[in-house]
Amino acid sequence: MRTLPRIGMMSTMENRIAKTAWCRSYQAALKVANYLLGYQTPEVLEGPGCVRQLPRAIAAHGIGRVLLVCGPHLYARGAADSLMEALAAQEIEAHVFCDLQANPTDRDVEAGYASFVENACEAIIAFGGGSPLDCAKAIAVKAAHPTKPVTAYQGVLKVRTKLVPLFAVPTTAGTGSETTIASVITDAATHHKASINDPALMPTLAVLDPELTVSLPPHVTATTGMDALCHAVESYTNATYCTKLENDYARRAVRLIFENLPRAYEQGDDLTARQNLQRAAFYAGRAFTRGCVGYVHAVGHTLGGLYGVSHGLAMAVILPKVLRQYGPAVYPRLAELADACGIKANTTAERALTLIARIEQLNEQLGIPAGFDCIRDEDIPQIIAWADAEANPLYPVPVVWCRGDFERLIGKLKVTTER
Repeated sequence: MRTLPRIGMMSTMENRIAKTAWCRSYQAALKVANYLLGYQTPEVLEGPGCVRQLPRAIAAHGIGRVLLVCGPHLYARGAADSLMEALAAQEIEAHVFCDLQANPTDRDVEAGYASFVENACEAIIAFGGGSPLDCAKAIAVKAAHPTKPVTAYQGVLKVRTKLVPLFAVPTTAGTGSETTIASVITDAATHHKASINDPALMPTLAVLDPELTVSLPPHVTATTGMDALCHAVESYTNATYCTKLENDYARRAVRLIFENLPRAYEQGDDLTARQNLQRAAFYAGRAFTRGCVGYVHAVGHTLGGLYGVSHGLAMAVILPKVLRQYGPAVYPRLAELADACGIKANTTAERALTLIARIEQLNEQLGIPAGFDCIRDEDIPQIIAWADAEANPLYPVPVVWCRGDFERLIGKLKVTTER
């Protein structure tokens, strides 16, 4: 009787075919399961100064004590002062936890959870960029499962418990975490950065106040905006899980980012551009909540965990390189995004390649480098292993990659002097 060869004995082509078949089968099953999950969108407060309306909304839930999770520098600058004053006026007791890193770790989560318990908090306000929002979500997970390490819930649909109310106040326009079911946490011992993915992590309410983003440095405006662009592009090019709603959100997000990111970068006090970018980040976050991300995020997470590379910067640098490496398989979907942005060209391939070129031009305009000088050769096997484990079989990427494909990409990322 003839037996199938072990994966390690297969040819590269056989390995690719087998891996692709397994991933597509998994994704087909998950697509069906997605219809049972009942994706929700949080309530939204939107407009200049609307953060001061949040305490009234919290009080309406009968909540009297909250944990405010905020980045240390943001809190030291007084960015949360107006919110704290409004909470006090509403007689809501707020306890601040701001001892967290740019890439929050499981240790940060444990410390935040200890503060949550010590102060008998009933809800959490996540105030800041992606790091405080991710950390706040993970603290809520820990509060629901106090006997296990939070890293035990990294993966898909492992939380399965209703969490305490979570109010998300983004001060950047990038992560979209205010409308996602994900929280990205780094294991402090191994530096492995991975997501917790569960509908329970969807915030109760999101506050989109452009005044909170006006003071962002241009570089942060640039990288967070490119993070949102990456969410929209990856979710749209994945195609498999998205419904008409997510596809529409992704197209809107891409158009808004191209139209407004350069303005916000050059004129930080442009409230219209800031508001449009917050809306774009929200749309993109909602799009990838169902549609998922892809190899840009899978590889980018490893660079954040190993080297502390900021998430938005990693997304900006990696995105056009991954899109070019996908080749013709991604052209039809990219061409549709090009159409949404008013890009004119004769063929599908020309429109797709023009969109990629526009992303590269935007990176250059925003002062974003073409690569990284931190990647060590000895780390490449670990980068590939972590990225592959994160992406496959969950992410419905246009082309399923094997080891050699990851090696090609990483080789391009190490080039820092030329595009």
